[in-house]
Amino acid sequence: MGQLNFYVAAVDDMLRLPRQAPTVGILVCGSKNDRTVRYALDGSTKPLAVSSYTYEALPVDVKATLPSPDAITAALEHEPETLPDT
Repeated sequence: MGQLNFYVAAVDDMLRLPRQAPTVGILVCGSKNDRTVRYALDGSTKPLAVSSYTYEALPVDVKATLPSPDAITAALEHEPETLPDT
């Protein structure tokens, strides 16, 4: 969480424009362990949420706004050649 907070603060300070809302950090985990989540987030003063979902269960309109699971996996594995053009 410390590293994520660092990056969020850096983006807010160096990249975010005044008209933009504060940056939201998203921590992607392979699985959710309640005890691990509780310990990792203990003492954090920023608003946070923890949730689990399956991509397949999302409404169609929500899926359309999100990258595909394959695109997320490729980004996490640093395979930019498999990401869609932006």
